[in-house]
Amino acid sequence: MKVTQEKLPASRLGLEIEIPSESTSQAYEKTLQQLIRNANIPGFRKGKVPRQVVLQRYGTRSIKATAIEDLIEDSLRQVLEQEKIDALGNAELRSSLDELVEQYEPGQPLTVSLSIDVAPTAKLVNYKGLTAQAEEILYKPERVDEVLESYRERSATRVPVEGRPAKEHDIAVIDFSGQITGDEPKEIPGGSATDFEVELSEGRFIPGFVEGIIGMSVGETKEIEATFPEDYSQAELAGQPAVFTVTLKDLKEKELPELDDDFAQDISEFETLAELRESLEKRFQDEANDKTKANKQEALLEALVANLEVELPETLIRREVDHMITQTAMRFAEQGMDIKQMFTPEMVNMMRERSRPEAIARLRRTMALGEVAKQESITVDAAEVEAKVEEVLEDLEGRSVDRDRLREVIEEDLIRDKIFEFLEANSTVELVPEGTLVKEEPVEMEPTQDDAADTATLSSTPSSTEDAVEVGAEPEPALAEEPASPEAAVEVVAEVDAPATPAEKTSKSTTRSKSAKSAAESPESAESEAIAEVEAPEEAAAKPAARKRSTPKSKKDEA
Repeated sequence: MKVTQEKLPASRLGLEIEIPSESTSQAYEKTLQQLIRNANIPGFRKGKVPRQVVLQRYGTRSIKATAIEDLIEDSLRQVLEQEKIDALGNAELRSSLDELVEQYEPGQPLTVSLSIDVAPTAKLVNYKGLTAQAEEILYKPERVDEVLESYRERSATRVPVEGRPAKEHDIAVIDFSGQITGDEPKEIPGGSATDFEVELSEGRFIPGFVEGIIGMSVGETKEIEATFPEDYSQAELAGQPAVFTVTLKDLKEKELPELDDDFAQDISEFETLAELRESLEKRFQDEANDKTKANKQEALLEALVANLEVELPETLIRREVDHMITQTAMRFAEQGMDIKQMFTPEMVNMMRERSRPEAIARLRRTMALGEVAKQESITVDAAEVEAKVEEVLEDLEGRSVDRDRLREVIEEDLIRDKIFEFLEANSTVELVPEGTLVKEEPVEMEPTQDDAADTATLSSTPSSTEDAVEVGAEPEPALAEEPASPEAAVEVVAEVDAPATPAEKTSKSTTRSKSAKSAAESPESAESEAIAEVEAPEEAAAKPAARKRSTPKSKKDEA
């Protein structure tokens, strides 16, 4: 089959395919014979409808259009195999289907012009002798004391207070009611409660509220002025001055346990406080070292990607975007949320738009690392992989594990580690003090409260009395399946089930947020099945056109 290739931008390939006359004749005849066998036309038995009647009923143009679909699908598959083209995703016609129908004459050659994404070619201008800066995270001994103190706070007993006013860190039981002051005073929705327990710690509630209670005596009633923060989660309250009428009904103070061996035994597996301290010290030292190592790798990766030249095909970007959305949906599902009900088409579109820059960055990092592995022939021994698999399986004893998936994840992680070992050995990373480097804010992937306001069931009033005064966390919204656009199927006439490219395989390792252990757990769950239904609209629309051969409408149907 005669084929002319044309390199297009964004890792896309143009194909001009000359379909021979024999094929055009066979496709037309095949379509017509199928109609003759299956047509239900009054006055004729099924399979016995005369050829001319079928032609009159369905029309030559409609039959041609169906035959062209088969021709393109078959020809494209042959061309990709013949030319050894590593194709991704769907092919698209570069001309209109109507034009092809006009040109198509059974028994005459037909030239079809298509375009399709292909596996990108990555080039690293340089990957040796890189220079970068990374923040060194130092172990802070005071963290041990802070953790021990927090455990003492959790283990504290409450003792009634007598003969003194309230002070910081006391536990107070209050009745209160609040209203917004200003030109038009009004009650705060949900801003009142009885027998409300509050710890008198600065920063937990809106400025002025806790501070006003400190110094009060049991039985005392007082008006406390406070102001909602400018960034308060409820826009109608943000920055508003308020006054609360507060009655202090009961007061307790916390009595902390002694910091001794008995305390260590109560809160840990250790027999002595010294052993507990030693364990905490090691944990925080390891944590600091791990963070420093991660900073060095991130700095090297950034320097490496700056040397990468690659054009990313839209298919890969779209797949990575949807992979990120699926990961987000899985996190919500694990929290018990109904993702099909909560995720709306509008929300999914918004998430796709927001996550696109990060998806591109992930793919570039993946390909940069993959190119280093390719150039330096970095691999891992099967024995090394198996040893690590057995180690992880021992930790996961009793849990459902996909061993093949676990092996794949471990192999990718081990290769990644070796790539960074090579980069560190052949580069220079200057360690600088923590806080020295300015870091870019990450792109917000997950929906915010404002985004979800119209799609999630969010009350305009606080869900609890405490929410009216406390500066709470933003609620997390949800996801729903997006319908495919039927119009999109007109352009896409063939789908190629191409194997994953080396870049795509590496991407599974680089972009995966789960550890080897969690990734190995069996994915056969209701949540994963529901998440799998969330597709990119372009791909979802393409599938009917590619997989299900259309049936020509009769002239009566068209009328």
